[in-house]
Amino acid sequence: MATKDRITCHILDTSKGQPARSVRVKLELLSSTSSTSTPSSSSTSTEPTTSHQTPSKTFESITDEDGRIKTWLPYSSALSSGEVPVYTLEDVLVNDIKGPSRWMLRFDTAGYFGGENKTFFPEVTVVFRVEEGQTYHVPLLLAPYSYSTYRGS
Repeated sequence: MATKDRITCHILDTSKGQPARSVRVKLELLSSTSSTSTPSSSSTSTEPTTSHQTPSKTFESITDEDGRIKTWLPYSSALSSGEVPVYTLEDVLVNDIKGPSRWMLRFDTAGYFGGENKTFFPEVTVVFRVEEGQTYHVPLLLAPYSYSTYRGS
């Protein structure tokens, strides 16, 4: 039995009352930030400053029969040079990132519903923050004209 990655997702098609099977999903690291704040003299912001910009890492998968993604594969675009990426999500989370990071899930809802003219949202993107050492489950409740998401357990 395969183990689960630290970031997983689940899609339920609320219009059918069943899991959304065979939905293509991308997971992308947008940035990693340090947990230290450095306020500037012209700003009172307490937002973390980016101390180490991690090169973008992208993963992909397709939801299983239960509408779940438990593991991710490195993404290689059709335009890439032919080299196959060999990193895992665990490699990135443990070795490349120290402190909080920002990630994006991109759900291909047009592909699931059968075309852009079959749904108001041809793509759903969810951007979320990941704390070092934590696990995250991101459920998506989906219908042709609506969606909802939350941090699951």
